[in-house]
Amino acid sequence: MYNSIKKDQMQFFTEDNIRHPLLPLKDMVVFPNRVVHLFVARERSIRAIDYAMSNDKEIFLAAQKDATIDNPVENDIYTFGTLGTVLQKLTLPDGTVKVLIEGKKRARIETFLDNPDFFMVEVITVNDRFVDSAKVQALIRSIIESFDEYAKLNKKIGKDLANTISTISDPSRLADTITSHLGLNVADKQELLSRIDVEERLETLFKKLVSEIKILSIETRLKRRVKKQMEKTQKDYYLNEQMRAIQKEMGTKDDFKAELEQLEKKIKKKRLTKEAKIKVWQEYNKLKMMSPMSAEATVVRNYIDWIIGLPWGEYTRDKMDIDEAKDILDDDHYGLQKPKERILEYLAVQNLTKKIKGPILCLAGPPGVGKTSLAKSVARAMGRNFVRLSLGGVRDEAEIRGHRRTYIGALPGRIIQYLKKAKSSNPVFCLDEVDKMSTDFRGDPSAALLEVLDPEQNYAFNDHYLDLDYDLSNVLFITTANTLYNIPLPLQDRMEIIRLAGYTELEKLNIAKQFLVKKQIELNGLTDKNIIISDQAILNIIRNYTREAGVRNLEREISSICRKVAKEVVKKGKKTKITISATSLNKYLGVIKYRFGSSEEQDAVGVTTGLAWTEVGGELLQTEAAIMPGKGALKLTGKLGDVMQESAQAAMSYVRTRARQLKLPDLFYEKVDIHIHVPEGATPKDGPSAGIALATTIISALTGRPVNHKVAMTGEITLRGRVLPIGGLKEKILAAHRGNITKVLIPMENLKDLEEIPERILKKIEIIPVEHMDQVLKEALILKEGEELFAPEDECVPFNIEACMDIKPPQNNEVTAH
Repeated sequence: MYNSIKKDQMQFFTEDNIRHPLLPLKDMVVFPNRVVHLFVARERSIRAIDYAMSNDKEIFLAAQKDATIDNPVENDIYTFGTLGTVLQKLTLPDGTVKVLIEGKKRARIETFLDNPDFFMVEVITVNDRFVDSAKVQALIRSIIESFDEYAKLNKKIGKDLANTISTISDPSRLADTITSHLGLNVADKQELLSRIDVEERLETLFKKLVSEIKILSIETRLKRRVKKQMEKTQKDYYLNEQMRAIQKEMGTKDDFKAELEQLEKKIKKKRLTKEAKIKVWQEYNKLKMMSPMSAEATVVRNYIDWIIGLPWGEYTRDKMDIDEAKDILDDDHYGLQKPKERILEYLAVQNLTKKIKGPILCLAGPPGVGKTSLAKSVARAMGRNFVRLSLGGVRDEAEIRGHRRTYIGALPGRIIQYLKKAKSSNPVFCLDEVDKMSTDFRGDPSAALLEVLDPEQNYAFNDHYLDLDYDLSNVLFITTANTLYNIPLPLQDRMEIIRLAGYTELEKLNIAKQFLVKKQIELNGLTDKNIIISDQAILNIIRNYTREAGVRNLEREISSICRKVAKEVVKKGKKTKITISATSLNKYLGVIKYRFGSSEEQDAVGVTTGLAWTEVGGELLQTEAAIMPGKGALKLTGKLGDVMQESAQAAMSYVRTRARQLKLPDLFYEKVDIHIHVPEGATPKDGPSAGIALATTIISALTGRPVNHKVAMTGEITLRGRVLPIGGLKEKILAAHRGNITKVLIPMENLKDLEEIPERILKKIEIIPVEHMDQVLKEALILKEGEELFAPEDECVPFNIEACMDIKPPQNNEVTAH
């Protein structure tokens, strides 16, 4: 690149070499006879350096008038500068160039030459004008003496530099060397650089040097004054202590002594463990010996306050009436039978044994199903105090175990802090969002929770700040999480995991009628006479305006309706009565937000209805396949994950191994390409449970047999055609029910999971357990009367590829595309 520049710009050079590239400098002035390191990042400046390196290495250095300008123009650059030589150039990994340049001569810009790549200037070198005189010698002596004084005041200048300055005999070089080491601004340095007359330069330098010495002297006096003020503060403290002693002799009331007496009464009154009692009295005796003004006294006092502020040995009495507890849980929450049953079991055992270690429960489920509110209801049902600690975003181990007292501003961990807030040693302690913790250089909070949530260890939980064992075995810990895969396995092992699946439509309807509608009517200032929401309207909200496993968004939509009704009531009067029906819903909530999942309207070839699990419940998953001429490629689209893609490949391998039984030629796959697509391509999909649906889709497309649109299926497939069990069966069956599916094929091993599904749902859907892919095909594919799906092993009926693809054979050597 720069070779071409050299050829194109030969017109800029003359024999006396007065044309040079220009390097604009920010906040810096380079003087002759000085060697400087520069870091260059601007592209034009780098090109100027490269140009100098490829020629005579000479470059003109001039300072910018305004250092904030990144792309200076001619008027932004001082005309006086220094002609220098590039001694060394190094390109750093980030593209910045580090150069070593030695200043040679003063020079002045005559003309800026036209050059688009960098500044090219025509300069005239300037010689010093010097006449030796007594005045010059006097200035030299004064400057050297003043610089020695400046060096003593400025700690950044060493003795070696001051000694070197005294040995310089050239007045011009002396002035330039001293100027480069003074803390002057760019304008002042530029003024000294532009002084051609050496005597004037020395005189100007002497004035600026004297000014700098005055400024440094003032700074020194200010520092001494601050130091003296600090000594005065210490003196005042000493006098205050003497005054306190005098007041004590005179019998004046001592506030600190009164505080100590009050603190002693609290310690005696508190029921502490033996270890805590020894520790607190040690700290109290230490506090009595300290001055109340010392920083250490405040630290010790805070430590004692924390110890005596904790509920040592203070317990609330549990409600032992199981029927009453059950009524409270049922009043607060609809459904959620498993966690309710577990709490009632705990109360029953507590009633019999009178002493049981608190269980560690983990309520895992999608957002909005009532995990946190259930924990609060458990506390109300048991008659215990309730505290909630959100762990979302916690990444410091000290948040759990506290800081040691050696740190300034140290505090106990959140566990101890919230126990103080609970005012009892047996509260219901909700650790919310336990799956949202993270780890960094400050430690792993999930590892710190291992001791807290282990019934075999938490009877002696040791906080770093207290450095005392505290009994957490009576605390009922309830943790909540949306997903389990973010929780470390050792932590999962310490908790009893209770899964909360999404609510069914009927459950959501009942929750809305019994809780949500009443709550929002009250919050929006309405009465039951102002608004009536029909059951069908609530169902339509659930189906068309929300897509969730819980009821949080359902409550928001009901709240939106209530606000609009409140507006009408204010306009028309408090006796206004509005009925919300399914037909008038769009007036209040707008257009439908979600398409309600439904099955295909008719039987189709190469289209199968699968079932998928999501965090907001189950979904119907359509899988489609198309056959086209090709060379055996299997194309998968629809944003499928790795596991789902492997399931499709396993399904294809099964089809190839069963080609003869399915009346397909042995090498059918060599003449066709198969494209499998799962609609809603923007939504990521993964998991092995779509294996049998993918295999059914492929076989339907190859054999031309339609799939029953009222049949849905879920199950993992093996190469041998076995159907393996899957998860999330309840959510999938509920999705099939919503989509008007009448028959669902499930793996045989999932029969045990049908107990979790409501009986009324099972009455409307025929559940068929299958163990092999052959059973799936017999149930899903529609055959003609008398037609057999599988051919005998020894037969292979010729197969017409074109008929399979529903295209006509090419005629007259024409190429067709489908």
